[in-house]
Amino acid sequence: MPAPPDILELRDRLKAWLFEDALPLWWNVGTDHARGGFFEKLTLDGAPVTLPRRTRVVARQTYVFAQAGRMGWAGPWREAMAHGLSSLTGPLTRPDGLFRFSIDEAGAPVDDSAQPYEQAFGLLALSAARQALGPGHGLESLAQRARAAQATLIGRPDGGVHDDATRTAPLRANPLMHLFEAALAWREAGDDGGWADLSNRIARLAREHLIQPSGGLPELFDLDWSVLPQAEVEPGHQFEWGFLLLRHAALADNEASRQSARMLIALGERAGVDAERGVALMALGQDFRPVDRTARLWPQTERTRAGALLASIDPDAGWPIARAGAESLLRYLATPRPGLWFENMEADGSFRDEPSPASSLYHLVGAIQALDEACLKASS
Repeated sequence: MPAPPDILELRDRLKAWLFEDALPLWWNVGTDHARGGFFEKLTLDGAPVTLPRRTRVVARQTYVFAQAGRMGWAGPWREAMAHGLSSLTGPLTRPDGLFRFSIDEAGAPVDDSAQPYEQAFGLLALSAARQALGPGHGLESLAQRARAAQATLIGRPDGGVHDDATRTAPLRANPLMHLFEAALAWREAGDDGGWADLSNRIARLAREHLIQPSGGLPELFDLDWSVLPQAEVEPGHQFEWGFLLLRHAALADNEASRQSARMLIALGERAGVDAERGVALMALGQDFRPVDRTARLWPQTERTRAGALLASIDPDAGWPIARAGAESLLRYLATPRPGLWFENMEADGSFRDEPSPASSLYHLVGAIQALDEACLKASS
């Protein structure tokens, strides 16, 4: 059955914004063509904000342009992706194959630490480039080296990951989630069975330890995976983990992951959305009462993405979530300069006057791509 007509219209509006406004702006203005890498932010009138270049931003922008090519953007996605890869595999890579946290404009290290968040996004960018370019470019060997070095330095036998080599608490769900995302992407793009093993271990860890009987997935854990008292529940991550577990369910034919995903998404929708504003909130307590009523952009993208993928197995449950998420996104994109976005909605519904961070384009592309793929699948 084809996607509902209003979903198709939302997809078309979001895709047009991405292709006609956002991608050209972030390539022409948001890219440092002289010194390499990408600017961290653009002000709402389109001026670059100069800050140290973080691996996560360079990797995310590299991913964005690789995915844009796969989605059919006719712009210079190959050139933009190669521009990002030159920084990611050059000055942002340490001698041991891991990705350092940040460099300055000249390419010198600012923060040489190898944090799990940076490793996850470095791996994700390499997987996207491999999918865009195909085999034969040495990208998987770079990813395998980084995966092995990370496992040695900060990995755990159960698939978890520490913040650093001290291996102290807390354990954080967020970087583990993005490592799961990278492992799933490489499971699709690569030839090494180690990616399937890693994604299976993280999925099992999520199902057996991270997801609580209530359906909530808190952010912080002790070394035995017991939930820390100060841990919050982020609705955006309910949707994001749900999306990733749905992907794992499809790739691994795993019904347990599918059921866990549905539980996470259902709780995010039930407890994490402000009905009056129609947006996903930033954070809840473990009792699911709001503790931060700010509504950042990225939870709206993850709500859209989760709903779109859920629609492929349960249209009645998935399309309403995707519709609500996509409608909310259009409000964040209504900036004076097309191609930018408001990052934060206050509790009163107003938007903060602040620069658009480059890192959020990754979330937007993920949502639009998922919505596009769901519409195409429904019509096939």
